[in-house]
Amino acid sequence: MTSSMQLTLGPVLYNWQPEQWRDFYFRIAEEAPVDVVVVGEVVCSKRSPFFEAHMPAVIERLAACGKQVVLGSLILVSLPRERRQTAELAANTDFMVEVNDLTCLGALMDRPHAIGPFVNIYNEATATYFASRGAQRICLPPELPMDSIQTIAAALPDVTMEVFAFGRVPLAISARCYHARLHKLSKDNCQFVCERDPDGLPVATLDGEPFLAMNGVQTLSHACVNLLGDAVDLAIAGVGALRLSPQQCDMVAVAKVFRDLLDGRRTQENGMQELTRIYPDVPFVNGFIHGQPGAVLTTKGTEENLRQRKAQAGTMVHEAGQ
Repeated sequence: MTSSMQLTLGPVLYNWQPEQWRDFYFRIAEEAPVDVVVVGEVVCSKRSPFFEAHMPAVIERLAACGKQVVLGSLILVSLPRERRQTAELAANTDFMVEVNDLTCLGALMDRPHAIGPFVNIYNEATATYFASRGAQRICLPPELPMDSIQTIAAALPDVTMEVFAFGRVPLAISARCYHARLHKLSKDNCQFVCERDPDGLPVATLDGEPFLAMNGVQTLSHACVNLLGDAVDLAIAGVGALRLSPQQCDMVAVAKVFRDLLDGRRTQENGMQELTRIYPDVPFVNGFIHGQPGAVLTTKGTEENLRQRKAQAGTMVHEAGQ
């Protein structure tokens, strides 16, 4: 049943002002119908000091409001201080840690943890390996098609499989900082210019078409993935949680739309209309999950498609019991 599906709020990927970051999580704690919240700086270690003072209060508020708190690790660990930070994070035993770089996996020493969407898990063999190392939750990479998701979920029914369901798609991470280079600054003296673009810096093609969004050392899609219309399909495929990635819009309202749809209080058409109102300036896409180019929006999730997937799920359950 889709009503049993969890909602996860992923970490803030952008360089927001510390007070805005803190107040965002305070509101999420008190108003958003999400089950799990991932916190921590995962994109650029240079940003971390700005949020450290607010982290204890944010975690305390989230936990007090019944949210499961997960601490996110850096996506790319390349410096000695980043290795030390990762080791310190992994040593934390009060909260689950989400692994976004294999440096963190080694530091965890096979303790229970989560895997973020930045780790390349493309098949059931890889997912099984991570589960054997202690992964209890796995957020699959956003470029996976539905068939692959279903196969991986069927192979690991005791692991909560999560799918990136809302937000600009994370595409790449680099040791170099695009924001700093654009402003003719070095990475070591970046002056934190990425804070000028709290929803990413738009990048267009030579023809002037919106293409990507830059976020310091990270490359994101211009379009926003939106799998609201695929939620039922994903539940049938064995997915246990949908991830919402924070954008410069009312994320409490976004979470409520997804929760209402999962609980049967809102139709897909009505939900899509509401999400368009909430985040009006960025196109929605869902191509990857349908095996199409990522920048495509398709309504392939028809009743016939759902019937086929129900039949497939029933066959897989029957075979697993033999």
